Amino acid sequence: MSAIVAQARMELRLAFRQGEQLIVAIGIPLGILVFFANVDVLPKGKIARPVDFLTPAVLALAVMSSAMVSLGIGTGFERYYGVLKRLGATPLGRPRLVAAKALTVVVIEILQFAALIVAGVLLGWSPGAGWIAALGAALLGTAAFAGLGLLLAGTLSGPLNLAVCNGLYLVLLITGGMMVPFEKLPHALRAVAELLPAAALSDAMIGSLTPGQSVHAGSWAVLAVWAVAMPALAAWRFRWEP
Repeated sequence: MSAIVAQARMELRLAFRQGEQLIVAIGIPLGILVFFANVDVLPKGKIARPVDFLTPAVLALAVMSSAMVSLGIGTGFERYYGVLKRLGATPLGRPRLVAAKALTVVVIEILQFAALIVAGVLLGWSPGAGWIAALGAALLGTAAFAGLGLLLAGTLSGPLNLAVCNGLYLVLLITGGMMVPFEKLPHALRAVAELLPAAALSDAMIGSLTPGQSVHAGSWAVLAVWAVAMPALAAWRFRWEP
């Protein structure tokens, strides 16, 4: 256990030294929350105040940022430059290396949630009481997006993985109901988005943490399927050597 904690501490130290990682993990979600909560540009949905929609939606975005983008890009370049191969051959071993990376993602998400919840409350957010459901959604979302990020990192070259992770991040940001209320998306786009983990996670977070709102049963099912399928597929297809 001490080896896992030591490796996780090193992973966190390296993450906080990389400005682009901090921008993706904390800067972009916090900037979206503060900016769009103070300007009247988002389409009106079922929730009257922008901050009440944005805060839980951006919490979902934070999960996607850390679990897919930061983990996927970082791991992808470690594999590309042969770092993973060397670490896997050390006494740390591959299982404990994976556990350390998972612990790192959880710690970063805790820091993200703390910053975003404080910012949301300062902006006037009044959350609902569904924190247990929201925590469950965050855990399922973390598993789904971490699996997706590791699948890309373990099968694509470093530069291609970087491009795909960033491109997929933008697509899921737009279609996931995190900036534009889900009911405002075009019908055809919404039909596709309903099957993706971003929309399921944002619906679960918004429905759990917004008074008077509920989570669609289909969102839990979609999120659970992705949370099981992506880590399993990543474990099957991941290649440690570049």
